[in-house]
Amino acid sequence: MKLCIIGTGYVGLVSGVCFSDLGNDVVCADNNTDKILNLKKGIIPIYEPGLSELVKKNCKAKRLSFTSNISEAIRESNIIFLCVGTPTKKNSNAADLSQIFIAAKEISRNIKSSKIIINKSTVPVTTCDQIEKIISKKVNKKLFSVVSNPEFLREGDAIRDFVYPDRIIVGTSEKKSNKILRSLYSPLISKGAKYINTSRRGAELIKYASNAFLATKISFINEIANLCEKTDVNIEDVSIGMGLDKRIGGRFLRAGPAYGGSCFPKDTRAIIDTANKFKTDLSIIKSVIKSNQNRSKLLLQRVSKILKNKIKNKKITFLGVTFKANTNDMRESSSLTMIPSLAKKGAIVKYYDPTGYKKEFEYQKNVTNSPNIKEACLDADLIIIHTEWNDFKSLNYNNLSNKKNFIIYDMRNILPYDKIKKGKLKYFSIGR
Repeated sequence: MKLCIIGTGYVGLVSGVCFSDLGNDVVCADNNTDKILNLKKGIIPIYEPGLSELVKKNCKAKRLSFTSNISEAIRESNIIFLCVGTPTKKNSNAADLSQIFIAAKEISRNIKSSKIIINKSTVPVTTCDQIEKIISKKVNKKLFSVVSNPEFLREGDAIRDFVYPDRIIVGTSEKKSNKILRSLYSPLISKGAKYINTSRRGAELIKYASNAFLATKISFINEIANLCEKTDVNIEDVSIGMGLDKRIGGRFLRAGPAYGGSCFPKDTRAIIDTANKFKTDLSIIKSVIKSNQNRSKLLLQRVSKILKNKIKNKKITFLGVTFKANTNDMRESSSLTMIPSLAKKGAIVKYYDPTGYKKEFEYQKNVTNSPNIKEACLDADLIIIHTEWNDFKSLNYNNLSNKKNFIIYDMRNILPYDKIKKGKLKYFSIGR
């Protein structure tokens, strides 16, 4: 099949590359000409394990190409995927759908033959209805159909999530479109993926509800971790004991910093905004948002307590600053709150992240990037393990700093608690 992917961010690029790897003819289109030029050279704009190799493989096989000529890409494709950003609007909880509507208008100007328009971007309920309305102003409804097909890709595991999905959600009431989509996804269905056909609005809400529920699990276990610290209980015992209940499941029950990234923060805000428009109170999700907002404040209070309220001139090292491991994504990472706050109080902060220097801290006083772990930790008073990169799991922490009484604050609980506590290290963790 000939596919056009509009948008080459996480969702668009990973989906386009993986669809081409399944044997489809895919063109990834974007109005960012610099990004397209780099992609043509094999320069990948995101950090995603295995993606670079797949791009090279499928470009060489001539199944994958990149263009900034979106109009031409639309005209020459049978199926068009919308994979553009839907960030939170400024001074609002609502999703900014401007990129979606710009793409819809571009599509409406270039439909000359039958097309299936598939929205993969995360959008509020009724957005596909609005896309259909925009296109139908210029195009006969017989020439196109609009389908909702939300993505469930985790950054750092996106390729695996595409190839081995838990489920494939297709929102359409049109039999022809449903049949074509089932055929497109047949290689994944044959591997065991569950294919679910629902209404367009149903598919849109499934995505938001899923992310809101996962965010709830994270906030829930973080709050239980707070109680564990007060009651001398190990949060890992609680997580395991809960997670073995099949009704609950163990995933997303790991205590740590506030959730961040491109999905959970904006999607929980957006579903609240949608509920308000439909005069529905989502009190649980509102509480989740509030709890997550307070999370970084609580951890900063713990840092202050660990340092006996003496933060000024203390040398603090952050190991990892991205919101999670195996990604270079800084969006709404808790480090964006914690590092400036500590620097403002007079701390001298160094950070090391496997994905390198971060422009977000470029103009932050007393904050510097280190080229390697050794340099970052050399004279640290406090080492904070902020992101759970594998690079940090097998270090000899006894010799990381040349300070005699340096402290480790493991915000991801990646170090073996019993073994560490038997040693001489001053060690603190989350909920244990």
